[in-house]
Amino acid sequence: MIFQTLQTSLIYFAVISSALSAGIFFAFSTFVMRALALQPSASGIATMQSINVTVFNPWFYSAFFGPAVACVVLAVVALRHWDQPGAVYLLIGSLLYLIGTIGVTGFGNVPLNDALAVMQPTSAEGAQLWNRYMSDWTLWNHVRTAAAFLAAALFTFALP
Repeated sequence: MIFQTLQTSLIYFAVISSALSAGIFFAFSTFVMRALALQPSASGIATMQSINVTVFNPWFYSAFFGPAVACVVLAVVALRHWDQPGAVYLLIGSLLYLIGTIGVTGFGNVPLNDALAVMQPTSAEGAQLWNRYMSDWTLWNHVRTAAAFLAAALFTFALP
């Protein structure tokens, strides 16, 4: 009984925190990046550089990595209790979040952020990179948005 209660609580946490991540990514894809694109490249670069520094804080880490921790636990639970209803939703939701948000961030968005971080906002090289950055970063962010949203939906389907 206690195990089931803890598992259900963890699934609720995964639903809410994955949806929160999806909302953060959605906001960036639908209006933050658009607003940055309307700025002169030097202003857009400087603002994004600032965002990429200030994002390193406990609140964001909790919202971004909290679901990842839950996903690891839920994936193990799903594999150990594969015959239980909802196990497939837990496993696929966990993999979607881990690969589609954490993985894409690490291999898609972070390298772009690192390249932008060393750019002088007013340089011609910075302006050239900015155009590629905007399209590539936003594309990867769309992937993260969809992955986090779908993970939240799958976790919802797994609820008892």
